[in-house]
Amino acid sequence: MSAHTRPIRRTLMTVILLTCGAVMLITSAAFFAYEYLTFRQLTLRNLEILGKAIAANSTAALAFDNPGDAREVLSALKAQPHVVAARLYLNDGRLMASYPDAAAHATAPSAPGNDGYRFEFGLLRGVQPVVQDGRRMGTLYLESDLGEIYEHFQFFLGIGALFTLACFAAAYLISGRLQGVISKPILALAATARQVSERRDYSVRATRTQGQEFSQLTDAFNHMLTRIEGDQTRLQSQLGRLDLLYRITHATGARHDLPSLFRVVLHNLEEDLPVDFGCMCVCEAGADALSIAVIGPKSAQCASALRLAENDQVPFDQNGLARCLGGELVYEPDTREIRFPFPQRFSEAGLRSLVVAPLLVEKRVFGVLVAARRASESFSSPECEFLRQLSEHVALAAHQAQLYGALQRAYDDLRQSQQAMMQQERLRALGEMASGIAHDINNAISPIALYTESLLEREPGLSEHAREYLGTIRTAIEDVAETVARMREFYRPREAELVLSRVECNRLIDQVVNLTRARWSDQAQQRGVFIQLKTELAENLPDIMGSEVEIRDALTNLIFNAVDAMPAGGTLTLRTRLVSSGGDITRQVQVEVADTGIGMDEETRRRCLEPFYTTKGERGTGLGLAMVYGMVQRHSAELEIESAVRRGTLVRLIFAVADPIVPAASARPRPQQLLSRLRILLVDDDPMLTKSLRDILEQDGHVVTVADGGQKGIDTFTAALSHGPTFSLVITDLGMPYVDGRRVAAAIKAVSPHTPVILLTGWGQRLVAENDIPAHVDRVLSKPPRLTEVRATLADLVPVGETSAAGRDSETHRA
Repeated sequence: MSAHTRPIRRTLMTVILLTCGAVMLITSAAFFAYEYLTFRQLTLRNLEILGKAIAANSTAALAFDNPGDAREVLSALKAQPHVVAARLYLNDGRLMASYPDAAAHATAPSAPGNDGYRFEFGLLRGVQPVVQDGRRMGTLYLESDLGEIYEHFQFFLGIGALFTLACFAAAYLISGRLQGVISKPILALAATARQVSERRDYSVRATRTQGQEFSQLTDAFNHMLTRIEGDQTRLQSQLGRLDLLYRITHATGARHDLPSLFRVVLHNLEEDLPVDFGCMCVCEAGADALSIAVIGPKSAQCASALRLAENDQVPFDQNGLARCLGGELVYEPDTREIRFPFPQRFSEAGLRSLVVAPLLVEKRVFGVLVAARRASESFSSPECEFLRQLSEHVALAAHQAQLYGALQRAYDDLRQSQQAMMQQERLRALGEMASGIAHDINNAISPIALYTESLLEREPGLSEHAREYLGTIRTAIEDVAETVARMREFYRPREAELVLSRVECNRLIDQVVNLTRARWSDQAQQRGVFIQLKTELAENLPDIMGSEVEIRDALTNLIFNAVDAMPAGGTLTLRTRLVSSGGDITRQVQVEVADTGIGMDEETRRRCLEPFYTTKGERGTGLGLAMVYGMVQRHSAELEIESAVRRGTLVRLIFAVADPIVPAASARPRPQQLLSRLRILLVDDDPMLTKSLRDILEQDGHVVTVADGGQKGIDTFTAALSHGPTFSLVITDLGMPYVDGRRVAAAIKAVSPHTPVILLTGWGQRLVAENDIPAHVDRVLSKPPRLTEVRATLADLVPVGETSAAGRDSETHRA
């Protein structure tokens, strides 16, 4: 049993016994210490006396060197049982006699030590000189154990133990009678406290006992119970009000309209506070009267007596309610003493106590809570404080209810705006990423474009199939170039100054079918899958305005997606139709791509236009439908997606019909004059591009010198300027290691200002669109270059018949 749970009677007994024991222990310890020291000295003196007597009796044996007499003298030590050894030595240290005989091989030393008696190693040892007439004749060694001391102490310990037990017994008997004087009042007080704790009955009181201190303790305990009883009553009332406040607050939190919110508050007040009448009034900003919004469910009878109904107006200046509108709670303990019309109504209806609590939010009162009881002075101070706190919660809940509708509408608008903004940001990120790879793609397709155009132009003996194939290659290259060019900014609406061309949708679909045939026919059949393609093209379909390349790419992506959605085969349908809305005023062309594949659930359909969102795993990039969406945005068109799981998907593109063609005088294209033989310096680090462009330019009769880096190009041009022949113009790439196209152009213009510099780069369209043309550059061409564009640029920069500016600069430089 721990000290905290031990009864007080046992505790008092323990304290008394421990006190007695401590006193006896200290007394006995002092007595034993004294006896121990005293008996040690007595034993030492007795051995010393014995030694002197034996030494005196041994003088004759030493004088006559008689060992027998010496042994006889030592044998007298048998009368001393605690002497365990004795030796008699001659002056020269030789042993003459010992006691007993075994001692010669015991603990006694072989030679005597220093004179004197001392305690060593649990023994008492003594060295006594043998002297006769002042002359030392030998030495006596004595050795005694401490058994006598131990026996003495055992005797005293036994007496002490018996005495201690007798003292403990006497203390136990005496304390058993005396501790009741202290423990009984305390136990009685503890029993009263336990009764209060178990029954929670604070009306119990402890009985006073004898003794001033115990009487004071009992009075203090009873006074504490009185205080606790009062506090308990007040606490229960406060807890009830707090619980009511919590239930009202919780109930109002789930309501977002003022009437239902007010009814919940009034119903709880009528049931649990309670009140005999309750209503809610609201005050519009700038109004001079309160409007009764809601009357409590159980207050209808009182409301009739008060001549009040919902939506009635109560002027606050004429009824003494101005203080409440200033944010102050108004409590009238007796309405019969108030002369204002509104309180007088309550007095006439038998409602004597009135509380008007303001509904205050953001330092503005927008209403009041009215509560009344029939008895006068029936609202206590805690109840008034409760009504004030309740009015704050109700005001906040009502204000939130008013804001909820507006916030919900604002949230809906914001969500739509955020979704649009997120879509634009994702597309912007895609465009920025695509811009980084545009240069490499353009470099890769440039040789293909150049050789394709050259073959179509210079090889008249090509078969019809070969020309058709080359035409398809040229169309595909143009599509790739256009796609790369717009990938950086496909998320932005098309600028107004860009001119869209007329597009025949039916012809465009025929092209897309041929371009994608390998995907939906050949590759599908290799996998053992059959996909049936149907085209349902409307007759006499009007043209639309747009970019043929972009629309063709979008339809290609849609076809690829449809094929991927039919891993087991199915039907792919391409359809065009003309629809009218608003009579015949607005006509639209619809292009539909439908499949009978796996379809999409609602979540996938909602997110399918997001960049990088894909359901194809590692096979998909998540860019196809995002690019389709970008095309639709740029064309101010519409995109509709209809899909259901295991029922297929239909994607509908809706374009506005183009305006009718207005006949106009056809402008004759300016004939391109043939250029004289030019010396051209071509600077680029891509060997495939330089070879293809060099071959094409040399076929036109020009002399082309290639430099595979920026610094080499500068050195080649400078050497030609010094030693001739000079170059007519310079064509340079932009992105090259160490020395880029900007530095090449600057170096060329520094030594020959009149030499034209053409910048041929995969970032050409971006530089032109952003008006970021580098200084010292006369013209920017985009990769892949078109022969007509290259020839037109050469003709513009170096007119026929004009002397090479580089030649003039060279002559000037050499002069």
